[in-house]
Amino acid sequence: MLFNSPTFLAFVLAVLAVHYAPLKWTTKKGSLLLASYLFYAAWNPPFVILIWVSTAVDWYSAKWMSATDSIARRRALLLLSLTTNLGLLGFFKYGGFLLDSFVVAVGRMGVAFAPVDLGIVLPIGISFYTFQTLSYTIDVYRGQLEPADSPLDFALFVTFFPQLVAGPIVRAREFLPQLSEERRATSSQFGWGLSLFTLGLFEKVVLADSWMAPVADLVYEAAPRAGPMDAWLGTLAFSAQIFFDFAGYSTCAIGVALCLGFALPDNFRYPYAAVGFSDFWKRWHISLSSWLRDYLYIPLGGSRRGRRRTYINLGLTMLLGGLWHGAAWRFVVWGGLHGAYLGIERWLGERNLTPRVPMVLGALLTYVLVLFTWVFFRAQSFGDGWLLIQAMFGMRADSLSLGTANALLVVLVTLGLLFSHWMLRDDSLEGSWSRLPVAMRVLALSAMLIAIVLSPGEDRAFIYFQF
Repeated sequence: MLFNSPTFLAFVLAVLAVHYAPLKWTTKKGSLLLASYLFYAAWNPPFVILIWVSTAVDWYSAKWMSATDSIARRRALLLLSLTTNLGLLGFFKYGGFLLDSFVVAVGRMGVAFAPVDLGIVLPIGISFYTFQTLSYTIDVYRGQLEPADSPLDFALFVTFFPQLVAGPIVRAREFLPQLSEERRATSSQFGWGLSLFTLGLFEKVVLADSWMAPVADLVYEAAPRAGPMDAWLGTLAFSAQIFFDFAGYSTCAIGVALCLGFALPDNFRYPYAAVGFSDFWKRWHISLSSWLRDYLYIPLGGSRRGRRRTYINLGLTMLLGGLWHGAAWRFVVWGGLHGAYLGIERWLGERNLTPRVPMVLGALLTYVLVLFTWVFFRAQSFGDGWLLIQAMFGMRADSLSLGTANALLVVLVTLGLLFSHWMLRDDSLEGSWSRLPVAMRVLALSAMLIAIVLSPGEDRAFIYFQF
């Protein structure tokens, strides 16, 4: 059930009707839980069972952890949670990848191996809800969080439908307290929620799907024939597409949740205005980067065990972050490049060798280096990605003839995106929106709604649904 579909509109209207009906709060929470299961089941009903397994295992693991003082028993319960969740994630997301990699490896040793097709289907959103529920059991194990009192509340935390399949990844300590009493949006919250949902749909339907995706697809589906201009335009288009697609989903999710009276954390903070890569990861997919920091980088030792170990921890965290995005070596390369960027940035900073350049130039350099990583993220294979990198450096003389109109559209959208991020980099979306005159806000929302309705783009799933 896509946010950009009439079915979802009917679904969310029904959810809102029940939520604001004169019912007990427990009944409303039960209806939200049921709605969340129906929302997920719309893609593939049997996979709801996986959510039930994660929910049950982590509920009882945390409950039993809290009831014992035995360190060994607490560790065993944490291990149960980790093996269950990561086991499910590993099988469904990485089973085929590992098997294919094994076949290639033994093939290079002269062994012909033809495994049976396992027919593994990736459950939508498994990476998101797995990380979300894992953070709960880890926090309870660390003594940073008391286990939930209500299994209903915990189940709703795991499956809350606005952010279930593509984030933001919400922490239990952020969401569970909101379930303690009835949530009702004020008129201003409801209006702001509708505005966010409209903005998110506009980003997805118009900017990502109708304007940028066709150009990115033309280039990346014909990578061997792409020339320098094609490669740059296709990659600029994809950098805009993936931001508008993913930020659009997060904005829609935050907006729908706000209409129900719930607050979800920001997931993007003008990332293309970042100056340096530490800054970039404080602005891009914030809920994932903070999760990796708190549950992977810091437990590995962070920066507390010397310089060499710090660089290893940075690299390993970003490599695993890349692998989280997809079961393919090109995602490992994407994560590895970001790990290398962070390591080089840290090395230069430790030696006071960071170039003294105006912030705007630092932001542009960061953006250009991010572009090279997006090549491997979007390419259909590592080989295609390498061909496009060669083309970007002028090492290939082919041409796809994308046309002046496409080139102009990509350049204008990219310039508009970079300019808006730079102008708002130290501001909040709500703050900047509230300072606009009412007439201008109404005009902007009306224009976005008209553009959404008139958009000729196909109904594409959100890019992060595949992760």
